[in-house]
Amino acid sequence: MLNLYIANKNYSSWSLRPWFLMKALDIPFVEHLVFFDGKETANKFQQFSPSARVPVLVENELHVWDSLAITEFLAERYETVWPGDKANRAWARSACAEMHSSFHALRNECSMSLGVRVRLHEPSSALLADLARIEQLWADGFARFHGPWLAGEQFSAVDAFFGPVAFRFRTYDIALNEQSRAYVDRLLAHPAMLQWEQEALSETQRDAAHESDVLTMGTVINDYRATI
Repeated sequence: MLNLYIANKNYSSWSLRPWFLMKALDIPFVEHLVFFDGKETANKFQQFSPSARVPVLVENELHVWDSLAITEFLAERYETVWPGDKANRAWARSACAEMHSSFHALRNECSMSLGVRVRLHEPSSALLADLARIEQLWADGFARFHGPWLAGEQFSAVDAFFGPVAFRFRTYDIALNEQSRAYVDRLLAHPAMLQWEQEALSETQRDAAHESDVLTMGTVINDYRATI
């Protein structure tokens, strides 16, 4: 049996990627949620993660860390992880790799905290450039493969990788064009995303570093999380 180690659902965008993918594709796994807890986090995570980070997929003595590595590991067993067509698959892999290695301003200025709604302070030029590139990338996928998902008719890993972006866009009320907004709404309405959201909202644990990141970049106007 596959065992997926993740962290707080409210904050952990990296954990969401493989979790969303596996849920959406009905890949069976056992979830292990290990909360962030400040200085002790690295020590706890080292018990199952070579990098002391999440997510980590474990099968017997085999440990696969990093969301992209987990995705490729799963693709060796489940052909639906990537699109079946060569061109669609190549594009989807490229888009996943770009999401994995880029968009640093979005990560830094729009830290994931899906249970709150935030009014951003003045966005940086780097953030605006990231937002423009994401919309450009999405538009390219829809123009090439005609939707409703980024690489064609079927949900695939590239959509799972943009799941955290959908939550961020809603949290920070990011202005989007009509096509991008429809895609964000499609992601947010996916049953797996709804399950993740419901479980995130029920968490009462708070991580000071993540809470501080949000307050540095904007003003919290609503908090829908369970009270501590």
